[in-house]
Amino acid sequence: MSDICLHVVLKAPWPGRMSIQTIRNVFSVDTGYRLSDEQLVNHFPNHYELTRKDLMIKNIKRYRKELEKEGSPLAEKDENGKYIYLDFVPVTFMLPADYNLFVEEFRKNPSSTWIMKPCGKAQGKGIFLINKLSQIKKWSRDSRTSTFVAASSGKEAYVISLYIDNPLLIGGKKFDLRLYVLVTTYRPLKCYMYKLGFCRFCTVKYTPSTSELDNMFVHLTNVAIQKHGDDYNHVHGGKWTVSNLRLYLESTRGKELFNFKLSNTANDRILKYNLINDTLNIVTPNGEIPDCRWNRSPPREALGNYQVLYDEEQAQSENAERDLRSRSGQLLSSKGTKASAGARPTTATWK
Repeated sequence: MSDICLHVVLKAPWPGRMSIQTIRNVFSVDTGYRLSDEQLVNHFPNHYELTRKDLMIKNIKRYRKELEKEGSPLAEKDENGKYIYLDFVPVTFMLPADYNLFVEEFRKNPSSTWIMKPCGKAQGKGIFLINKLSQIKKWSRDSRTSTFVAASSGKEAYVISLYIDNPLLIGGKKFDLRLYVLVTTYRPLKCYMYKLGFCRFCTVKYTPSTSELDNMFVHLTNVAIQKHGDDYNHVHGGKWTVSNLRLYLESTRGKELFNFKLSNTANDRILKYNLINDTLNIVTPNGEIPDCRWNRSPPREALGNYQVLYDEEQAQSENAERDLRSRSGQLLSSKGTKASAGARPTTATWK
């Protein structure tokens, strides 16, 4: 698989047209302004750490280190020192800060290909691939300090990742997944995943050939890129529903199922409409403006096409109940009474 993107649907609709930067400026630490109980904005504090590529990588690396310190089995590594379960992102560095580390890694395998992405942009803008150090034209080395700096003061920071040059292909083409996650509260953490995601395909068949490094129709699935290609189909938009993808993956590999049973643009609009409708049913129960302290779980019938991804409050409650039953069983056993072997409750955990 080329890429998995989680769209984080934020908490509630904002009736006005305040931009993210305006919200950040008005409710910053410096101003001291705080929202009153009846005011809502559709952003959590520091929400931009989910949307900036450099901050996302920083937090993933920090998460890995925390799990290692805790001795978590999720942080297990193989004999080559690579993560077994936390390998969902490739080797990544932040430029210019990690330039020397990147060069050291690049020289271990000088034939490798890397992909550079601007930290704060979307829709495939500013992305390019390199396989030589000299191809990083947007940066320069400061001869006086021997440190890597932006070529000009206006340049944006980039992340550079080892390119996955053997991605899972369908019909010879790269694709990625667009999955939607709704987070209603962080303390306790409560989030939902939307069942009706989709995947997007490139219009040109993939090749690892270095002669195609500059052909973004081969490498990037962004519609903003692909819609300008000669082979882009404006009817189906180059998309599959997740259910069609699952059907393909569950079928015998190599069987010809790549026949563009894709969601067309009309179906795409219906999906987005239902997504927004189901989101509002969860974050604005009964159509009322929610209390900012409201964090109860909505009834099952209100979830629509959402399913609970994680409910920390429920998980803690079930863990406490399980511990209580365990202690009760041990107490009964110590008195010579056989502990009842009741069914273990299902823990609300990551799906």
